[in-house]
Amino acid sequence: MDLRSLSYEELKDSLAEMGEKPFRANQIYEWLHKKHIQSMDEMTNISVALRNKLSEKYDFGRFEIVRMQESKIDGTRKYLFALGDGNMIESVLMRYHHGNSVCISSQVGCRMGCAFCASTLDGLVRSLTPGEMLGQIYAISSDIGERISNVVVMGSGEPMDNFDNIVKFIGMLTDERGLNISQRNLTVSTCGLVDRIRQLADMQFQITLAISLHATTDESRRQLMPIANRYSIKEITDACAYYFEKTGRRITFEYSLVGGVNDSEEEAERLSKIAKPLHAHINLIPVNPIKERDFVPSKDRNIKAFQNKLEKNGINVTIRREMGRDIDGACGQLRRKVMTGD
Repeated sequence: MDLRSLSYEELKDSLAEMGEKPFRANQIYEWLHKKHIQSMDEMTNISVALRNKLSEKYDFGRFEIVRMQESKIDGTRKYLFALGDGNMIESVLMRYHHGNSVCISSQVGCRMGCAFCASTLDGLVRSLTPGEMLGQIYAISSDIGERISNVVVMGSGEPMDNFDNIVKFIGMLTDERGLNISQRNLTVSTCGLVDRIRQLADMQFQITLAISLHATTDESRRQLMPIANRYSIKEITDACAYYFEKTGRRITFEYSLVGGVNDSEEEAERLSKIAKPLHAHINLIPVNPIKERDFVPSKDRNIKAFQNKLEKNGINVTIRREMGRDIDGACGQLRRKVMTGD
């Protein structure tokens, strides 16, 4: 098991089994989650004997930056990391006036099959551990020498398909002994696994839940997202209403605008009717084109008309700032480029 995936309580219990005093847990947890060390040897106030005991029982989840591409347009950075088993994952650093935001991956690859996403082209390899999700944030923070203030789990993978590890990650990310990031500064995205949305609601976290909707009818959604064959939009919105009731947190609908596919004013009208009863926020995303698919972003005038229709209907809407277009910014693009040798 990855040492960084142990919660504080699990680390304390493991050390007690080794006959170590409880204060050692504080020291080790600080090295891992505040100082972001890259090897056990860096824990200079921990005896060699204890470090050896830990090495016998735990892995240290190696993170190596394989490639970093920085946008000349907006300073966005795309990182490709190699994991200890040779798999690769991507993360993105986005700089805003309110602080540094990191978008992380939750799986190596993805099995959801969304038609406009590069992450899913080669299927799911495996899920990431809590330590590997945290490791992306720590590695980027160390690389830029600055604190990360916002985290978005919207990179490669479907977070709700890695549910137990995501829940543990949320607890560790927001733990005051670690990065101590507010739950309100964490967004978790899902394509709509209804049972998991309800399960997450019962935990009453104060995170933002983002639903990748991308269509306004079940028929059109099935063309874009295979998960729509399993869950209808009605089932998803019912789960969203349950989430809002349990947590008091407003849902965000992510809506990728694909030119000529889902960007008409009629679609905007239907989207308004879905969002309004939930008081949901709409985040419009001009789709990032990938060479394996024919999808193109909507024209600027169509995006504006779509936004105007939503606003006239009283919907809170933003257009996501396009970031990293010149550095393979879309999920899975850089990993696939390196894997295929393009």
